[in-house]
Amino acid sequence: VQLQASGGGSVQVGGSLRLSCAASGRTSSGDDMAWFRQAPGKEREFVAAISMFSSNMYAESVKGRFTISRDNAKNTMYLQMNSLKPEDTAVYYCARRNGRIVTSSRNRVESYEYWGQGTQVTVSS
Repeated sequence: VQLQASGGGSVQVGGSLRLSCAASGRTSSGDDMAWFRQAPGKEREFVAAISMFSSNMYAESVKGRFTISRDNAKNTMYLQMNSLKPEDTAVYYCARRNGRIVTSSRNRVESYEYWGQGTQVTVSS
């Protein structure tokens, strides 16, 4: 499975971006997917997860501002990011696992098998 993330860029505070993650290879609509991010000097952290088996999951820091979605026909996942803040600045990574992840583990880095290359998001004030 290969994941290609795109859509990052530089925006001002309050702006919006939409990230995309296109998948190829051995994939299924039943695969769980997620977005993580990593700021300089910090560990990779969970942002949002999507599954056909349960509700979307969001980190508290992005609830109400970010929306995760997927288009199975295009084999692509999205992250709509609104009301961006400087603390959202990071490299954003998409992740995928063949099949379902236990709900309690959907926000864990180690739950995912495949990772995209990352796309930089910079929010300036």
